[in-house]
Amino acid sequence: MPNLNAFKAYDIRGRIPDEINEGLAYDIGRAFCGLVKPKRVAVGYDIRLTSPQLAAALRRGLTDCGADALDIGLWGTEAAYFATFAYGLDGGIMVTASHNPSDYNGMKFVREQARPVSSDTGLYDMRRMIESGRLPPKSATPGTEGKLDIRQKYVEHLLGYLDRAKLRKLKVVVNPGNGGAGLVIDQLEPHLPFEFIKVNHAPDGTFPNGIPNPMLEENRAATAEVVRRSGADVGLAWDGDYDRCFFFDEQGNFIEGYYLVGLLAEVFLEREPGGRIVHDPRLTWNTIDIVRRGGGEPVLCRSGHAFIKQKMREVDGIYGGEMSAHHYFRSFSYCDSGMIPWLVALQVIAERGPLSGLVGERMRRFPVSGEINRHLTQDAKSILERVQRHYERGAQAVDFTDGLSVEFPEWRFNLRGSNTEPLVRLNVESRGSEALMQEKTAELLRLIDAA
Repeated sequence: MPNLNAFKAYDIRGRIPDEINEGLAYDIGRAFCGLVKPKRVAVGYDIRLTSPQLAAALRRGLTDCGADALDIGLWGTEAAYFATFAYGLDGGIMVTASHNPSDYNGMKFVREQARPVSSDTGLYDMRRMIESGRLPPKSATPGTEGKLDIRQKYVEHLLGYLDRAKLRKLKVVVNPGNGGAGLVIDQLEPHLPFEFIKVNHAPDGTFPNGIPNPMLEENRAATAEVVRRSGADVGLAWDGDYDRCFFFDEQGNFIEGYYLVGLLAEVFLEREPGGRIVHDPRLTWNTIDIVRRGGGEPVLCRSGHAFIKQKMREVDGIYGGEMSAHHYFRSFSYCDSGMIPWLVALQVIAERGPLSGLVGERMRRFPVSGEINRHLTQDAKSILERVQRHYERGAQAVDFTDGLSVEFPEWRFNLRGSNTEPLVRLNVESRGSEALMQEKTAELLRLIDAA
């Protein structure tokens, strides 16, 4: 019986070789055929040293069950999405463990039109097929393996978000963290007037400069220092499979992803007035304010890419954003991209001025705690219930879209259990008072830590 602990809520992710290996990858290919019954599937892989071998085993599983496996090569996750919707394929699979340590690997899945396959849309069905041994039989007419070169079409798509006539020279620090983003930057560079200052640029699955995850505060200094030293206009950093993009202003200050959601919402409402903007419940006031001022309709949705993508389709959202730096676009088949956000933001900087000026007022009007994690000493549900009892009596609103959200006239918070780790995650924001936000954050942490 294979170890199937790598099956998570949104994807497959586990340690090499105990939780994921070539034998399991082969079975996953067969199980995907059993679920989707595809004719053509795109298969890509990230820069991890084990990824090419896992992708090869995966392709064998697909072809043995009669599907054609199209190798798109070394990319980030969004390339599998793009290949699936842009070439009319029946599915796409990306071999990646995103920002996990180097001894991890995994897979992300989509079906036709790049619709996500997660725990409630088939991923656990695939697990049950493998667990029970009820995989589809080998086909009498195996599928074929081939190559699919998406480079030109993908780059053209990305450049389509820009009005290049209005761009100007900007000095841009880019830090892929030795992940895959540098490969795309190099392809875009000849088409843009920007001067790129490249940090940790070469793809390297040994991660010689640490795991690429700019959500961790200790991983931000490398980008911030180069921005300050070089006098750059902006700094950018990505995680390993570049589905998240992180921003630093011209002073080297890290900008919370929350404020980029508001900025991008504003841009896309200017392009399509009256559109719907999907956002998560962790931090909301800045986004709602900008969307309503721009004549759009804010739509609340549970955190997580599978939920956001589903809601984007349901309401035909033009743009969706999570404070965790995931950004979703209708024109990208409602999927998330780590490349589109910085291209759009640099267009705005080129036309309107520094990033600090674009988001500074919003940061003062809606100061935030940043996401604070606490390891669980008891069940997350009991912690949320205790916090709810403490605050609900005087609250204006209590919402359970994702964990617990409680609103008061001048401040609000969201507290939720992690989907992937034994953690609770806290976010606090206020209306214009940094002191109140800090006071309430400390108050909440005392209550959580008292468990």
